[in-house]
Amino acid sequence: MASKRLSIYLNDHFAASIGAGELAGRSAGSNGGTPLGIELEQLKQEIEEERGTLAECMRELGVAVDPAKAAGAWAAEKLGRLKLNGSWLSYSPLSRLEELEILILGIEGRVLLWEALSRHPDLADRDAPDFEQLIKRARSQRRRLNRHRLEAAQDAL
Repeated sequence: MASKRLSIYLNDHFAASIGAGELAGRSAGSNGGTPLGIELEQLKQEIEEERGTLAECMRELGVAVDPAKAAGAWAAEKLGRLKLNGSWLSYSPLSRLEELEILILGIEGRVLLWEALSRHPDLADRDAPDFEQLIKRARSQRRRLNRHRLEAAQDAL
C-alpha cells in the first residue's frame, strides 16, 4: 500500500510540474520583453530541470511515470486558458495576477515535495539530490515571483 501511495504522490507532483512548466512558458510569452517575461522564462527552465530531478527520484524508488496523469496535466493547463479573465480576446492584468499566484502555489508544493523526499529512507542512503538546495531554490523562486505578483495585483485590482 505504501508504494501505491508513493506512486500517486510522486505522479501528482510530476503532473503538476508539467502544468506549471506550460503555464510559465505561456505566461512568459504573454509578458515577453519585460522583466517578468525574463523571470518566467528562467522559472520555466528551472521547473524543467526540477522535473528531471523528480524523474530521477522516481526511478530510484521504482515509480513509473503515469502517462495518463502527465497528459491530463498538459491538457488541463490548455483548458485553463479558457477561464474568464474580464477580457475575452486578450491577455488581461487579471490573467497575469492569477497566473503568478498559481505558479507561486506550485512552488510551495515543490518545497513540500522536496522536504518529504528528503526524509524518504530509500533516498537518504543513495546519491540523492541535494534537497536542501532544491528547497532554497524554490524559496528564491517564490520571492522573485512575489515581487511581480504584488505589482500585478496593483495593476489588476
